[in-house]
Amino acid sequence: MARYAIGDVQGCYDELRALLAALGFRADRDELWFVGDLVNRGPQSLEVLRFVRDLGAGAQCVLGNHDLHLLAVALGHGGRRLKRGDTLDAVLGAPDRERLLEWLLTRPLAHHDAARGDLLVHAGLVPQWRAVDAARLAHEVEQALAHDAPAVFGQMYGNDPDTWSESLAGAARRRFVINALTRLRYCTAEGRMDLSQKGAPGTAVLPLAPWFTFGDVQSRGARVICGHWSTLGYSASHGVVAIDTGCVWGGALTALPLDDPGAPPVQTACRAYQGIED
Repeated sequence: MARYAIGDVQGCYDELRALLAALGFRADRDELWFVGDLVNRGPQSLEVLRFVRDLGAGAQCVLGNHDLHLLAVALGHGGRRLKRGDTLDAVLGAPDRERLLEWLLTRPLAHHDAARGDLLVHAGLVPQWRAVDAARLAHEVEQALAHDAPAVFGQMYGNDPDTWSESLAGAARRRFVINALTRLRYCTAEGRMDLSQKGAPGTAVLPLAPWFTFGDVQSRGARVICGHWSTLGYSASHGVVAIDTGCVWGGALTALPLDDPGAPPVQTACRAYQGIED
């Protein structure tokens, strides 16, 4: 058995299948870890959802911001509507739409393999969180989604609060956790997030810095695998491996062999389905 982490697919089904062929992937033997954002911006979100769902226990997949956007729009929660550049119509009109959405809604926000020391998230962690904290807080949100998804989606949007405190409660606590795990790129050493910053490292003004670069980051000791940040590209430093290499923007789709620390990433080139990242 081999385990591979896969970067943001975003509806690029043909590229996903080409990458898996290059890996020699076998569904009866191997396991795929998806960093989220299975859908949107690319042309075949429906095919990607069906394929990953049908892998069953052979796939671990965490929710990304685009996956949450699909759920909020499809379920009619929070008054969310499709945005310019969305490519979700095929999913919304699919005959198996409800089964796909039900499956997606039950995906976690973090997957923690404590035995191997791996943590899978879409975007990041504030410096104050250990891997076990991220998994615990993700589970809080997952339980809330299972209990009352309309309430969670209705209160999910917004950038406040922007600084972590264990005393946060209710909707504010859930919103912070979701924002950190699915949207974070830059923050301060104190854990204040600035979600408006999307550029490559070095483009934000101090004291903002990439979330994983602070010297006292509490997640040290775990290997954090994430995506979300295509302008960062492939990066392996500070115990974090970032594997969003801009597939939908004409970059590459990346697979990271998880069981061989010295193995390089495997990539397949992608068409530019979107012209300018926003």
